[in-house]
Amino acid sequence: MMNIDMIRAAADRLKGHTRRTPMLTSPFLDDIAGRRVLIKPECLQHTGSFKFRGGWSAVSALDDATRKRGVIAYSSGNHAQGVALAAAQHGAPAVIVMPQDAPKLKIDNTRALGAEVELYDRAGGENREAVGGKIAEDRNLTLIRPYDEPQVIAGQGTTGLEIAEQAADLGVTSGDVLACCGGGGLTSGIALALEAEAPKMRARPVEPKDFDDVARSLASGTIQSNPTQSGSLCDAIITPQPGDITFPILSRLCGPGLVVSEDDALRAMALAFKRLKIVVEPGGAVALAAALFHGDKIEGDAVVAVCTGGNVDADVFANAITRFD
Repeated sequence: MMNIDMIRAAADRLKGHTRRTPMLTSPFLDDIAGRRVLIKPECLQHTGSFKFRGGWSAVSALDDATRKRGVIAYSSGNHAQGVALAAAQHGAPAVIVMPQDAPKLKIDNTRALGAEVELYDRAGGENREAVGGKIAEDRNLTLIRPYDEPQVIAGQGTTGLEIAEQAADLGVTSGDVLACCGGGGLTSGIALALEAEAPKMRARPVEPKDFDDVARSLASGTIQSNPTQSGSLCDAIITPQPGDITFPILSRLCGPGLVVSEDDALRAMALAFKRLKIVVEPGGAVALAAALFHGDKIEGDAVVAVCTGGNVDADVFANAITRFD
């Protein structure tokens, strides 16, 4: 279902609508990692995360009549905001199903972008797919899944196209590309882009401890699930399991998964702020954490880390800075 042509077509549709985020470097971070570190700050993307790429790709691929009826998505916050803004810019109604325990900033931002927010009890066992599916059927809305959706993956894959070009400009054409990973939409999209544009570079998923379904799935060769769906600061990348579309791509193209602790993520957040002057949320910092603190599991003289999002509540960010400055 997925190929490089879809990613290139998405890149054409995204031109003039998404930001081409830069590639950042810091000698201080290189010293910590023991190798050259290139950072792709998707926290600087519209809505504060890479998710706007997939949101715009999916909404822009719909025909006018379908868009006019409206779209629905479920998300803990970043996909929510990406779809909400993309829908608003296309003049399409949007309903977003979000967990009650999502960060307040993400809920508030989604509403501010014009979407109708429906909250569900994730901790109490409510299923977002069931909640979203019923609303979609009752109101004849088009569901845009957060990762297991071809046009969403195509949009996220444009990140990989930029990485291949920007890394080459900096003299890096081989090595691991670390991506914060939930259901695998970004990681699989990047992997497909690298296969075509930078075949000596390898995508690798990074997850938080206790929510490492992708790493376990890659190791076992079969899809594994997480026993719980909440309870981590890295809420942005907590998903039930890899997607049916994404997992075959991850299995074919990606290296082994990496797992980091919450403290690793918080420390990476503090370093990103101190050395790069960017704000990264915990789930968006796990790839940088792996690059800095788990170098023994990374191959090559250089590594690319994608900081996927920056939508963090002030108290969580302050805690990271206070503890690890």
